[in-house]
Amino acid sequence: MADPGRRHRANAPGPWFVDTTCIDCDASAQCAPWMFDHVDAQAVVVRQPATPEEERDAARALLACPTGSIGTTGRLPAVADLYPHHLGDTALGSGVFYCGYNSADSYGANAYFVRRPGGNLLVDAPRWVRPLARKLEDAGGLAHVLLTHRDDVADAERYAAHFGARVWIHEADRDAAPYATDTFAGRDPTAPARGVLAVPLPGHTRGSMAYLVDDEALFSGDSLYFSRGLGRLSAFSGATWYSWKEQAASLERLAAHAFAWVLPGHGDRRRADAATMRRQLLDLVARMRRDRDGEGEW
Repeated sequence: MADPGRRHRANAPGPWFVDTTCIDCDASAQCAPWMFDHVDAQAVVVRQPATPEEERDAARALLACPTGSIGTTGRLPAVADLYPHHLGDTALGSGVFYCGYNSADSYGANAYFVRRPGGNLLVDAPRWVRPLARKLEDAGGLAHVLLTHRDDVADAERYAAHFGARVWIHEADRDAAPYATDTFAGRDPTAPARGVLAVPLPGHTRGSMAYLVDDEALFSGDSLYFSRGLGRLSAFSGATWYSWKEQAASLERLAAHAFAWVLPGHGDRRRADAATMRRQLLDLVARMRRDRDGEGEW
């Protein structure tokens, strides 16, 4: 837990606070957007929790924080059932969950658990914690670990070994997960499991992938996210390690696939109708192509 002695000066008065070790990964604001804002390139508490549900949101943020920078001088709510956090079901009944316990090794990236009759999925990986592993055991374990790209593997190897799961990654990023059992090649979509389509999206990294589950939930890694500030689908112009031009082309190809839910590694998630998602995606591609060097705000 955070150190009260290092409490950031901009925190709102009250028991909950962020200390100065925060790396501004945005995980806290995704858990409790009403509670946090950004000051001096880090998160701070701008409103204290006022209801039991808000206390639970705050506790989720505390557990998710990869650097242990969130704390409280008051009573911590019960945390045993906070993660994995159910986000909703797909049209075909797959339960989608946010894992929490974001890892500093992936700069606080999100990881997701998908409960499916044909075998459960872990998309990217959180840090290894026994309470989460026990919850995944209770839900039937893992059949597949789907890695979106090299940056966000975190403790994937340990989860895969514990559950005997297959691990998938694009061959261009395989050196980040040499323990992977399966790789993708090229740019053609393939199906690693029933109801799952793996879509190569080179751009953020050469081996970036997205995974489309049940033609509805798109796990987009760091290739695509929803911007709370801009209110639309966005891309990280300042964090494109391979090619901004290739990323625009990848996202244009992605528009051929219908989806209604974006669940990114970094950035906010959003659910909307498929037509809205496609329109926003094509608008994003047009903006990216107008700014060939990726210097704008997306």
